Amino acid sequence: EGNEPGDSMKITYRELLHKVCQFANVLRSQGVKKGDRVSIYLPMILELVVAMLACARIGALHSVVFAGFSADSLCDRILDCGCSLLIT
Repeated sequence: EGNEPGDSMKITYRELLHKVCQFANVLRSQGVKKGDRVSIYLPMILELVVAMLACARIGALHSVVFAGFSADSLCDRILDCGCSLLIT
């Protein structure tokens, strides 16, 4: 379910697993490993869920910053948690 009424998408567990594994491989190729911290700055879309699950799959900690935050707020959150990667 998205932010707007009527904004929804259906996906099977198999499709979700495929997307999560693909994105976990992208994160690994960017040097993200177990214990690293990743910030995710996305609206309520499927890719947000995929990014969160991909981080969990490789053991990286994630911090979700919703897209309504200002650039200064985002910067503060990145610096506070010592993120090594920002997903937008």
